[in-house]
Amino acid sequence: MKKLSILIPLSIVLFYIGKYFYMKPKFKSGDKAIVFTAKLKDGSQFSIQDLKGNYVLLDFWGSWCGPCRAENPNLIALNAKYNGKEFTDATGFEIVSIGVERNVTSWEKAIGQDGLVWKYHILQTDNFKSPIPLLYGVREIPTKYLLDTEGNVIFTNPNFTEISNFLNGKLVSK
Repeated sequence: MKKLSILIPLSIVLFYIGKYFYMKPKFKSGDKAIVFTAKLKDGSQFSIQDLKGNYVLLDFWGSWCGPCRAENPNLIALNAKYNGKEFTDATGFEIVSIGVERNVTSWEKAIGQDGLVWKYHILQTDNFKSPIPLLYGVREIPTKYLLDTEGNVIFTNPNFTEISNFLNGKLVSK
């Protein structure tokens, strides 16, 4: 009985430690992001290399994900504040939303309902087994990577204050 009283709590602790490392994003600050190509919502072809020279926020999300949908107003605010602005060391700021989905209709409806007006929307229809989530080691959403002008990771899962503070520091003063 004494062994069991030690073994059960130890098993629980080991489970949560294992889960933490399994769910941890693949990239950390300074890592080179993996180049990928995909088809955008409008049907055009896209390569992440097309955005070289810009700050890029990769946002892995899902229409079925409550926390993702709750973050969308913050993404809209970032886009409104920084898209089209001049930076000291970048051409601009772009958001690339990667929908981790199974249902195309739900994804399209969520984009419209939530007012996600930026151009770069990519659908991945095999959930976490889809090519781009697999490349980036995404095992839970929301997951975000802020990339620099050369495609290096600046932040992994930054909060919106961190993103805004960083971009504010890079704006051209007028």
